[in-house]
Amino acid sequence: MTKPPLIIIAGPACTGKTTLGQYLAQELHLPFISKDGPKELLFDCLGWSDRAWSRKVGRASIEILFYFVESQLRAGQSFIVESNFSPPLHAERFLKLKQQYDFEPFQIQCICDGDVLFERFKQRAESSVRHPGHVDKLNYEEFKPILLKGRYDPLEIGGRMYEVDTTDLVSLDYKKIVEEIRAVLSYA
Repeated sequence: MTKPPLIIIAGPACTGKTTLGQYLAQELHLPFISKDGPKELLFDCLGWSDRAWSRKVGRASIEILFYFVESQLRAGQSFIVESNFSPPLHAERFLKLKQQYDFEPFQIQCICDGDVLFERFKQRAESSVRHPGHVDKLNYEEFKPILLKGRYDPLEIGGRMYEVDTTDLVSLDYKKIVEEIRAVLSYA
């Protein structure tokens, strides 16, 4: 039996991870799992208030996300998972799952110019696009140093690494990314 590819989309907030993940899922006919999906459902069920609550719900959302990741891996399915994965917190979890289910990671790291990223974050926070439970307007100072870096370190979990610069979202070559993933899926 061949190893199912697991497409992992990671990077800081506002790098376009969710948009990319949704596009890839539609084009490749794969399930898409995102941390913010369960997080916003929890906000709708449990309410929202401040940054401490948002963090607590975020931790619960990651647990739900990994529950679904394991469920898909157990079934031997390829799929796409997206979050702002932190190497110190999440690489070990993926490695344990990899030992148990032997998948092939295809990691897409979304990066962006830091100044552009911080401006996107502020614009999104001021808009009505994002669920109010994220309380992004209260997070500028917390997120500013993270966003100005424009990138996260990749997860050290083996497999293929693909970096996507999302500074100019208009010129992003989505079709090229799809072809890169199709090449990996064809070997599965």
